[in-house]
Amino acid sequence: MFGVYVHVPFCAHRCDYCDFATWTDRAHLIDEYVDACVEDLQRRVANGQPDAASVFFGGGTPSLLEADKLVRILDAIPRTAGAEVTVECNPDSVDAAKFAAYRRGGVTRLSFGVQSMRPHVLAALGRTHDPANVQRAVALARDAGFAHVSIDLIYGTPGETMDDWRATLDSAIALGVDHISAYALTVEPATPLGLAVAAGERPAPDDDDQADKYAFADDTLSAAGFEWYEVSNWALPGHECRHNRCYWDGSEYVGIGAAAHGFTGGRRWWNTRTPERYIARIADGPDAVTGDEVLAPAARVEEAFGLALRTRSGATVGRAAAPVIGQLASAGLLTVEEDRIVLTRPGRLLASDLTARLLLAGAPG
Repeated sequence: MFGVYVHVPFCAHRCDYCDFATWTDRAHLIDEYVDACVEDLQRRVANGQPDAASVFFGGGTPSLLEADKLVRILDAIPRTAGAEVTVECNPDSVDAAKFAAYRRGGVTRLSFGVQSMRPHVLAALGRTHDPANVQRAVALARDAGFAHVSIDLIYGTPGETMDDWRATLDSAIALGVDHISAYALTVEPATPLGLAVAAGERPAPDDDDQADKYAFADDTLSAAGFEWYEVSNWALPGHECRHNRCYWDGSEYVGIGAAAHGFTGGRRWWNTRTPERYIARIADGPDAVTGDEVLAPAARVEEAFGLALRTRSGATVGRAAAPVIGQLASAGLLTVEEDRIVLTRPGRLLASDLTARLLLAGAPG
């Protein structure tokens, strides 16, 4: 599978925990930025870029763009029949007309940044949307004919109780979406949240609290018919995000836009970080790539193993690690399914540590 990721670095408001390449004061660059993305794509297509089976508009807030501008970028991406096209949306920046334009333009899937359905938790995260707008936005998406709708949640915000998390999950399920991503809140040093935690002005998330909330989410979503297919992602059967799987399966993808990453021909590369530099680099040609790396074969095998181990399909293993695998299986951290190992829920909570231990034991098959 081949994918295309388009980064839209514009936001109306920057959340306290956000460490992404986004800006709230660059809206005047939008037209030039869209032109640059289209030019970047046209050059890549002329140089043999394959048809994409998956396209993902992330950010930032892609739904801040006028619909015709987003669709103009999409039109520059040759796609396979039945390609998945996802647009990340803020519930506050969408309406019926925008969704209708998305549908006409070929968008097939929407992903809403919800994070929580409790106002005080949203305030603690620096989010500005009203939970009622989430219900409105999902209803509008359904009215526009979108069959595939996902929402993102964050758990473990200091001040969020288990009852708050239960209410968020119950509200998310009641929306009738087919995909839910749930991530533990992480504190990045340079963000407002990170600076406040470092100064002792706000508490850091509690690991045990986050583990309990992960387990509760897994139980709650499973009871509602969702199946985990990656550590932080659950979907109704047949509704997994194709673009997510592109990353975890080691497929090739192109990154378009400021700070976007790509992986082609065994080479990982990334574009210049700011929108104005991206625009200037594309104007000067031939691309906006500012760094790359080529993994040695052994490193690629280890990376593929670590990514696969995060998924429900699990990772292929060789015999060298049999003693360690046996120990971890006895401890209830993984199961062995023919020549593959799959993490249990306790194992998922320790995925990074277990991956490192298995790599040291020579587990990749």
